Amino acid sequence: MAEAAAVGHGLGSDVDVLLRDGSTAHLREIRADDGPGILALHARLSQTSIRMRFFTSRPTLSDEEVHRLIEHRDPDHLALVVERRGALLAVAQYDREPGQDEAEVAFVVDDAHQGLGLATLALEHLAAIARRHGIRRFVAVTLGENRAMIEVFGHAGFAPRMTHTEGEVHVVLDIEPSTAAMGAADERDRSSVVSSMARLLEPSSIAVVGAGRQPGKIGHEILVNLLESGFQGPLYPVNPSARSVAGVPCWPSVDALPLGVDLAVVAVPAEEVPAVVAACGAKGVGGLVVLSAGFAEIGPEGAAVQAEIVRTAHANGMRLVGPNCFGIINTDPKVSMNATFSADLPIRGTIGFASQSGGLGVAMLAEAAARGIGVSSFVSTGNKGDVSGNDLITWWEQDDATNVILLYLESFGNPTKFHRIARRVGRTKPIVAVKAGRSSAGTRAASSHTAAMASPDRAVEALCHQTGVVRVDTIEELFDVAQVLSQQPVPAGSRVGVVSNAGGPGILGADACVAQGLAVPALSTSVRQALATLLPRGAGVANPIDLIASATAEQYRATIDILVESGEIDALVVIFTAPLVTTPASVAGALRDAVDAARGPGAAIPLVAAFLGPAEGIEALQEASRPVPCFAYPETAVRALAAAVRYGAWRSRPPGRIPLLDTAPNEARRLAAQALGRGAGDERAGWLTGAVALEVLGAYGIPTVATRAVSSAEEAAAAAETLGFPVALKADGPALVHKTEYGGVRLGLSGPAEVRAAFDAMALAIGDKMTGAVVQPVAPGGVETIVGFARDPSFGTLVLFGLGGSAAELLGDHVVRIAPLSDLDADDMVHGIRGAPLLTGYRGSEPVDVAGLIQVVLRLGRLAEDLPELAEADCNPVIATPEGPVVVDARLRVAPVLPAERIDDVRHLG
Repeated sequence: MAEAAAVGHGLGSDVDVLLRDGSTAHLREIRADDGPGILALHARLSQTSIRMRFFTSRPTLSDEEVHRLIEHRDPDHLALVVERRGALLAVAQYDREPGQDEAEVAFVVDDAHQGLGLATLALEHLAAIARRHGIRRFVAVTLGENRAMIEVFGHAGFAPRMTHTEGEVHVVLDIEPSTAAMGAADERDRSSVVSSMARLLEPSSIAVVGAGRQPGKIGHEILVNLLESGFQGPLYPVNPSARSVAGVPCWPSVDALPLGVDLAVVAVPAEEVPAVVAACGAKGVGGLVVLSAGFAEIGPEGAAVQAEIVRTAHANGMRLVGPNCFGIINTDPKVSMNATFSADLPIRGTIGFASQSGGLGVAMLAEAAARGIGVSSFVSTGNKGDVSGNDLITWWEQDDATNVILLYLESFGNPTKFHRIARRVGRTKPIVAVKAGRSSAGTRAASSHTAAMASPDRAVEALCHQTGVVRVDTIEELFDVAQVLSQQPVPAGSRVGVVSNAGGPGILGADACVAQGLAVPALSTSVRQALATLLPRGAGVANPIDLIASATAEQYRATIDILVESGEIDALVVIFTAPLVTTPASVAGALRDAVDAARGPGAAIPLVAAFLGPAEGIEALQEASRPVPCFAYPETAVRALAAAVRYGAWRSRPPGRIPLLDTAPNEARRLAAQALGRGAGDERAGWLTGAVALEVLGAYGIPTVATRAVSSAEEAAAAAETLGFPVALKADGPALVHKTEYGGVRLGLSGPAEVRAAFDAMALAIGDKMTGAVVQPVAPGGVETIVGFARDPSFGTLVLFGLGGSAAELLGDHVVRIAPLSDLDADDMVHGIRGAPLLTGYRGSEPVDVAGLIQVVLRLGRLAEDLPELAEADCNPVIATPEGPVVVDARLRVAPVLPAERIDDVRHLG
């Protein structure tokens, strides 16, 4: 959980949130006009709730109490409220003494809305805001009989310390974003999302608003498809001009509908949608699917209307799919819902499928049907005004009917949340995604090495690597991989056996394996001998295995049996080229029988086939207990198999943990603000360089070289004598990204005169870009590396590690990951560069302190999380030595914190 702050003056959250029952509400900072709402909330409280909050009877609040609550809003005093339909449902607040890192918290929740998780939700947001303002702990006092409040503190994931004294419980919460705290928040979020998605994907009744009588029109086709799919509940067409549509009685308006309709599918012109959404909210409809186009996709004016209909939906407790979408499908016989305008209902199966593009969604459903791939449910997210891939992945995680998740994405929405959810879900169900927009129309103006090297495509690669998402480039590949993952076991390793009845295709298959990073191991003597006894003379019994053209279906079957029982392979690629003597149908039957007969470890070995040329009569492949995916070419089969192997390798790794680090965020924030001359609330941009930047890093336990900031030749000489010769002199200034290009670095200066001369020469050569300089002892020899971070509006915080120095960009040897970083993420980064052998001892050199480098990566990543006002950081070079790493130079950019960055990792809709 990262920082949260207000839209406005930068303190509190302002977001729509999900409650435990799947309904929605709005959480925001308290305002000066909330006095009447506070009094109304208090008036609705039962005497028991009042006593639990105030420890005594309190019929009303005084003007002074209300005024203090709504007017005292600063980093030391903050109150959040949760509201729905204009009424306040809950208030949460913290108060601290100035300068302290501990604050007292208190909560009150409307009796009618207790049990929906409001207090816990507010606690998460308060904690995120408090951390940004240097608060490390919350304290509270509650009555011992207040079990509900004690459970809130106990289940928040913040490891509470509780002391019981004379009927009261004193609570201390460490509010650091630990693995336990994030895990508890994720579980609460998962439960809420599932409840909200059930309203959309498992409705018991559906209204079709805009159901027309004319075939071919969207509203008409939606209703017809619902009828033909056998939807199991009542249908309510809404049309003021018709008595019935498709034989179903019509309702003249939403207002006329019976209470308790679960889902409304909206197919009316865009200008009518806001009124329909408001009417559905007033009628208590559970959720919405808005098919209508004419919103964010047409420009800013449409985006504003879209935002308004989403606000209206959430204000009335509803989730919304779309707008500008194709609809939703659930093939579960208990639901049987085709609320799309697709001509055909997909085959029932085990794939959950979401597409941001409606047009592609139609084509992809047709492709799935053509391949015999079954779908559990399908959602066209359209403009993603509300429901996104994050919600759907969470739904499919618990859906027993789904075992593979397919995504077509044009954007990730909330990437931090996607990172967290996909990482969890991928442990049990593979996620395969096509991410459109791999290329960029423009390039970022690079103000740091890290910003220049952390490209959007690198960010997508990082996101997929960390979460186990199988990234593919085309729709064809999406379905290729889906067939393998949905029909075959996940490979336990990368050893592949290649079986063919022709030498050329077998070699192509083996070459494709090697190109995809798979192994084609030599088989043991015993396995080769077993194969030689049953295959015709001239057959090749090495790997790839060439059965030669005369091979029979029985020999295919026997070969597969030997290989799966050998324990020497993890997967099989079986290639068949039709000769005159053996038919495709007979070989397909042999493969089916081999799969059905496999037992023990052999049953866990995936098999994919490639039938070259005419392949009539191979239906037997789909009749196997595990249907065998069949492709037209060996390379295609291997590519899909390799994706499954990579997923299996990721899933077999331990998940890693977010380490607890001893840091001083208050000191880092103070140093940054002081260096820029910023007061409280001042969010102007600026650069921290030289000694100040290194001091900020030091607050996070990152080792730095001793540094003295100087502004003249005499100061430089004096600093050098204090540090001891030889020294390095480096020009300093916000505009100096590449100092060496300006002659701004001089090493090995051995006396005061040399230092003075070097300073004067630099000042003359660089001019106004040089605002000062730093003097340092000459750094020890070692491997120059770079560690940095940059914030990307589409992906969050990107952390980078690689080979550094002045040639960092030229070498291009770096790894990017997305924060928050686990211990395994950091280890991957350091060991994942091509130049890693330089760190572990190359040609007799002594290994550097790799564990120390990993700590630098983790601590810089934590700095990025804790101080969202730091937009970029370059630590270059970080010199790695056997004694430990040391940062020699650093640049930190401070910038205004956007609202999306403030709330990105706190539980809210998105």
